[in-house]
Amino acid sequence: MPAWADKYQRLVVTLLLGFCLAGSVGAQTSDLVSSSALRVCADPANYPMSSRDEDGFENKLAEFVGAKLELPVQYTWYPMATGFVRNTLNAKQCDLIIGYAQGHELVLNTNHYFTSVYTLIVPKDAEIADVKTLADPVLKGRKLGIIAGTPPSAHLARNGLIAKAKAYNLVVDRRHESPAVDMLDDLGAGEIDGAILWGPLGGPLVKSSYPDFKVIPLVSEQTPPRLFFRITMGVRLGEKVWQRNLNSLIRRNQDEINSLLADAGVPLVTDLGTEVMEISN
Repeated sequence: MPAWADKYQRLVVTLLLGFCLAGSVGAQTSDLVSSSALRVCADPANYPMSSRDEDGFENKLAEFVGAKLELPVQYTWYPMATGFVRNTLNAKQCDLIIGYAQGHELVLNTNHYFTSVYTLIVPKDAEIADVKTLADPVLKGRKLGIIAGTPPSAHLARNGLIAKAKAYNLVVDRRHESPAVDMLDDLGAGEIDGAILWGPLGGPLVKSSYPDFKVIPLVSEQTPPRLFFRITMGVRLGEKVWQRNLNSLIRRNQDEINSLLADAGVPLVTDLGTEVMEISN
């Protein structure tokens, strides 16, 4: 090989190695993540998940994470609606979203720290209190509450229950409207026979304010769409070091996280959504 060709080849290898190292460093650093506080992005009016008075279970989980990292918790409040990620996490106002669905392209997801499922909520003494699936014939002719556009709507339609169903708004400003609470209040007033709600929303509300209701996790549905979802924490895209640190924290403290969630009333299910997990406190 001519001397000039050998030098050229070595130059190319050196440059490629430099680019690879630079890309690796750029992808792995988390320079934007605060080292003096756990900066959390949260909805101020999303109880029982998060609230400005920090009484939601995501607030308690944030305190747990902050304690493990030996950092005080600071909040950036913004309604969980269009623009939430853009105006909080991506605006570098905060570094962590406590609860985010797995696989969402707007954030870099941590490993999931719990799996939950949609639930049917009924009065404990109701004739339909033993229902396990939305395909149960005993539900025929019943009026069920449903958040419009959520996955259980397809099951209601398939089972001939949608015509009598009462729909509640999906996208709202929770500072002014609370469809889940409205639905449960309607159930208590007898205006509907059952309420279908996402477990981490319905379960804690029932535990805190509706002691006469029964929460039935819908783990027995055999047809799509699925009703269980895995929940992660969300960080900025590219912040792999921060993501790995949180993954490690989740792995080391999973039992305590499970207990915190179960104590709040969140129905926890197995990763495939087929069984309810029994959590001992």
